[in-house]
Amino acid sequence: MRVLFLAPQPFFQDRGTPIAVRLALQVIADRNVDTIDLLTYHEGKDFPIPGVMSHRIWMPFVSNIGPGISIKKLICDFVFLFHALYLVIKARKEGGYQLIHAVEESVFIAWLVRKVFKIPYIYDMDSSLAMQVSEKWRFCKPIQPLLNALERIAVQGSLAVVPVCDALEVIAQKHGASDTQILRDISLLNMSDTELKDSSIRSEVSVADDALVIMYIGNLEGYQGIDLLLDAMATIKDLADKEQVQCIIIGGSKEHIQQYSNKVSRDGTDHIVSFAGPRPVETLNMYLSQADILVSPRSQGNNTPMKIYSYLHSGIPIVATRLPTHTQVMSDDTAVLTDATAAGYAKGLQMLIEDPQLRSRIGNAAHALAEEKYTFEIFSRDLNALYDRVCNRILPECEHISATTQDHKETETGSIQKSVAKS
Repeated sequence: MRVLFLAPQPFFQDRGTPIAVRLALQVIADRNVDTIDLLTYHEGKDFPIPGVMSHRIWMPFVSNIGPGISIKKLICDFVFLFHALYLVIKARKEGGYQLIHAVEESVFIAWLVRKVFKIPYIYDMDSSLAMQVSEKWRFCKPIQPLLNALERIAVQGSLAVVPVCDALEVIAQKHGASDTQILRDISLLNMSDTELKDSSIRSEVSVADDALVIMYIGNLEGYQGIDLLLDAMATIKDLADKEQVQCIIIGGSKEHIQQYSNKVSRDGTDHIVSFAGPRPVETLNMYLSQADILVSPRSQGNNTPMKIYSYLHSGIPIVATRLPTHTQVMSDDTAVLTDATAAGYAKGLQMLIEDPQLRSRIGNAAHALAEEKYTFEIFSRDLNALYDRVCNRILPECEHISATTQDHKETETGSIQKSVAKS
């Protein structure tokens, strides 16, 4: 079987969707497929995966493409369309593709290819595109019904939909998906960070060793709720001074860091909030282990941020907004869930700052949850189950692939985990 994997993102970069793409490719490549052709944007570092042939679009005039919908991304998607069609036409000379795995908005390209070339596709649904567009560009609100209709067409045309969370599965089923398989993100704490294990984020940003550290890791896009977090820090400023509390924010572009640095200066909280800049995912475990409280103040969207699974696995207590993006994964037993307001979030932070026993209880429960549900073994099992179903529907000769997967389900996970660790 020959697969075309469409991933309209910079690849590889240490952030949510590219990481999920990499993990999925490693699982699929370990099956008895003949070829996987991966098409991505032009940006990103090379990341060879055995069995995967990588292709990049040609786009010399667009750079620094961030997460989420943007004009830059739409320009790249236009070029992405033609490169995808080129690969499809070229592959037809060698027997053609039997399946397309389409991530995010590339599903519309896959839908077009299915109409013209009769190649079925899987829709890897990392977010609701209709919701994402209307939240990013408010002027699109009046055409929300049209956006929903387009999303419905994409879902109904697919062999299966792969949502990353419960909320997206509900949307896919409302749209009439014939098959859904939730493929949750996983903890990344099993990645190697041995070379940097002695590094101290506290010393890097001049935070006292005995300070209580509140830590955020991730990009600084508006939907992440960074304004909410910083407003909450301003609310508890007196408590933070009294208890020697420091907030360390890891991640973000230079522009976003400058924007929020200006904000904390205006708020008078620059002495309790530090911006450490981006760090490679391989160092995630090291930095999480130096936190006392982890925060996810996300204010928009319904997909769960990938960092949450590593947050849980770390055993460090979490303060998160009480929104579907968090509640579909966490409960009041495994996190402090608050209103999505500065006052509500400040109250949640204060609870954990003042109660070390609560920090310990919630952190332990969170770690146990991650061990039970959010491991690479479960990710691999669920993706293989989906491919077994899809493969048996489109190619009778794929039955031996399904059988091979079953025969090697124990050794498969071990080999892939070694691959992840080496990466």
